[in-house]
Formats: sequence, C-alpha cells, structure tokens
Amino acid sequence: MTEFAGWEMPLQYTSVREEQRAVRTGAGLFDVSHMGRFEVLGSDAGAFLQHLVTNDLSRLAPGRAQYDLSCRPDAGIVDDLVVYRLERTWLVVGNAGNRGKDLEWMRAHAPAGVEIVDRTHELGLIALQGPSAPGLLPAAEMGPGSLPRFGVGRTTVAGVEVLASRTGYTGEDGFELFVTADRAEQVWDALVEAGARPCGLAARDVCRLEAGLRLYGNDMDETTNPYEVGLGWVVKLDKGPFLGREALRRIREQGPARTLIGLAGGRTIPRPGAVVRRGGRPIGSVTSGTYSFWLGMGIGMALVETGTAPAGARVELDLSGRGGPAEVVPLPLYRGTAASGTRRGADPGRTPLGRCPGITAEEDDTRGGALLHRDP
Repeated sequence: MTEFAGWEMPLQYTSVREEQRAVRTGAGLFDVSHMGRFEVLGSDAGAFLQHLVTNDLSRLAPGRAQYDLSCRPDAGIVDDLVVYRLERTWLVVGNAGNRGKDLEWMRAHAPAGVEIVDRTHELGLIALQGPSAPGLLPAAEMGPGSLPRFGVGRTTVAGVEVLASRTGYTGEDGFELFVTADRAEQVWDALVEAGARPCGLAARDVCRLEAGLRLYGNDMDETTNPYEVGLGWVVKLDKGPFLGREALRRIREQGPARTLIGLAGGRTIPRPGAVVRRGGRPIGSVTSGTYSFWLGMGIGMALVETGTAPAGARVELDLSGRGGPAEVVPLPLYRGTAASGTRRGADPGRTPLGRCPGITAEEDDTRGGALLHRDP
C-alpha cells in the first residue's frame, strides 16, 4: 500500500507482470476511488462547463462522456477531465492530486445559480479493463455491445445500482463504474468472482504509458499547454469563448516550442527527470518512464524542443550520470482493444513500435477521451 493524495492505494496485489498481463489478455480490476468526482447542478451548468473546458460540449448528447482540458488564461493546463452529460445533471471527474484545486477553480468561475458538489467520498469508482471486460460485466440490462465507447448509463451489478461508462486508462476496452461508497465492496467482490483480477496502481501506470496516455503532474501541468503535449485535438477554438482561448489560438498559429515524444529504451529504463540529449546537446527531459514487461523494454515519454527529436532518432538519457541510449518512437507504443486501437474481437498482441499513429485532431474527440486521463 502507498499513500497518494490522502488515500491509501495498492501498488500491486501480486506482481506488476501478472496484473498487466491480466489487463492485456483478460480483465483487470482497479479501485480508482481516489479520483475527484464533482456533480454540476443548475440550469446553466452546461453553458458554464462549455466556458470552462477547451473541448466542445455542445456535441455531447445525454448519456455520453467527453475528454476535456481546463486551461488558465495563459493556456497552462489546470487539469484534464472527463465530463459526463446525464439526463438531468453533469458529472466531472478530475485527477486525485488536483481535487482541491479543481473544486476551487470551478467554483471561482461558476456563475450564480450553478452549484458544484464534491461527491468524491460519496461515490466509489471501480475500473474493469481488458478485452474480456464486456463479457465479464455481470450487469443487468447491459449486454457487451449495448453501451458504446464513451457511452454512460445506469444499470445494476450484483443487485447494486451503478452508473457505468465505457471509459478507462489502459488502452483496452472496459468500463468505469460509479457506485455508492457503502456498496462498492459488494460490486468489487462480484467482479472478482466473475473472473476479473485485482490490479494496483503500478500496473495501471505501465498500461497507460504503453498506450501513450498522458499523466497530469508528469507529462502535463500548468507550465505546459495542450499543443505541446499532443492534445491539440481537444481544443476547439471555433466553439465560442472559453478560458484560455486567445492564448491557445496564438500558440497554434506560432507552433508549440516543445513536443512530447515517445521513447523506446531497450535495456535503458527512462526515468522521470532524466535529461534528454541529442548530439551531446540537452534538448529536454523525460516526463514518464518505466519498464514494460509486455513489450520487453524500457519505455517512456519526454518533453523536448520542437524539431530536435523526430521519430527514429537516437537520443541519450542522463540522470545523475546514469542512463543510456533510447530511440524516439511515435505514440502510442502499444494499441489495445479500446475503440481507438485494435478492433474489438482481435487478439491482443504487441503492436510493432514505430507503426502506431497517435490520435489526431481529425479523429472524433469521443474516441481518445478518458484514455488520456487519470492519476496513475
């Protein structure tokens, strides 16, 4: 167990290798109740959120979710969020470490008549992830194909009412289940009995990194903007006024000064904070890194000067005199069974590095969504 943002969280139940394999080949189960959960109420709740985030919520029908960013006026990223439009209310999920900041930020910009209620301690959040997840979910009135990617709806699991969304943070198909805190254990036990394997934060982090999914606090924060970290597709400048719009417009016109890249280290394990050098010159630093048992190599992401490290380039990583060589590769490093990756029903496998295009601005913004979201 480890302390994270005021929560006691499991790093692993058995081993990272076994838990990651369960996610990639079957179904893994994560307790992600540390995430911030906010209900937004009021007749102007939708208009308020539209002004708060960079994506276009006017495209969001009831029963759908969308990946979003909230930015400062200077374009720095306050947090990455998932916004759920329900029948009569809105739900926003943010990162655990930003819970207090997010609540203060939203309340500071909310107009009269809009109320933001912190539901974090009232609602548990359980993530069922993996190619077998749709077949394992013991949900009444919800077959494997009845809920589309980024769809959200109410159902019952083990006799407990839950709000289920087809979202996640592993690159695989799956669901995130909102359930009242006092019934969360009952739902968890039912999913384990159905065949899901409990997994800890370490397996979740390596899965998201393989899938090229950004982590707030590592790969992005208030000193970075969406275009630098490859999230320009989440910015809809033509939707109308929103926080950070003018600064984001200038950055898009001028081009970002930095770029987030993928790293394949082989025997070298990229470590956060390591200096990235090319030709002996420092060009940036590693933001995330770990060893992938699934891919059999060290992997990572780094923020570097734009134009200095194209795909296929060799770079050197240096952390206090330790490090080694790595290759720059396109993100993601692996595509799983999520809708933005391998087609459903295909056997999960090791997608060759360097042949995986990332999500582009032209792709539907409900495809990559919460895949890009979450604390580890």
